[in-house]
Amino acid sequence: KLMYLHFSSFRVNCSFYFKIGACRHGDRCSRLHNKPTFSQTIALLNIYRNPQNTAQSADGLRAVSDVEMQEHYDEFFEEVFTEMEEKYGEVEEMNVCDNLGDHLVGNVYVKFRREEDAEKAVMDLNNRWFNGQPIHAELSPVTDFREACCRQYEMGSCTRGGFCNFMHLKPISRELRRELYGRRRKRGGGHHSRSRSRERRSRSRDRGRGGGGGGGGRDRERRRSRDRERSGRF
Repeated sequence: KLMYLHFSSFRVNCSFYFKIGACRHGDRCSRLHNKPTFSQTIALLNIYRNPQNTAQSADGLRAVSDVEMQEHYDEFFEEVFTEMEEKYGEVEEMNVCDNLGDHLVGNVYVKFRREEDAEKAVMDLNNRWFNGQPIHAELSPVTDFREACCRQYEMGSCTRGGFCNFMHLKPISRELRRELYGRRRKRGGGHHSRSRSRERRSRSRDRGRGGGGGGGGRDRERRRSRDRERSGRF
């Protein structure tokens, strides 16, 4: 009888929590969610708001174009990535979930090069706000995003859509990827602010040329400025 009681109370680890740092059952899960006491990776929960998921026009159609969506997302990604590196330490990898399930929607995973930087980030970020909401940051067990992401989504064939239980990682533009991840090759004083300004000016010029004249580029830049004001800074 004692042996039976021992085994009936034994709980195995939740494979979903171990792989993706989140589980759709949350605290109600029958399996263990072993939260790490140290990790290179932190999770910022539900911090990214996809405007295409929230902005609807009167007739029910999406009110945000794909181009505007990518610009909005790139700005969000750049701001968070830059804030993490400038305040806490070198970022090895950062990923944003585009899932719709409550346990994954808007989650941002930041993998630092050093565990000490991740610990420092969690302690500080839980005292800060973003977009009018308090930040909820925690250490995450995720270390290999290839295991955490949905391969079908990457191939454009996930049948579960936004409610898939594996990460749907939203990509940033190639130009921004080169800019952010290329910084480690050109370390130097003040390079963050200079490179950020240079990159924004470059993107603004490119949009102006592609939009049929400088007027269109200026209009888009004004819209971007309004978006930045609404998005809420750290």
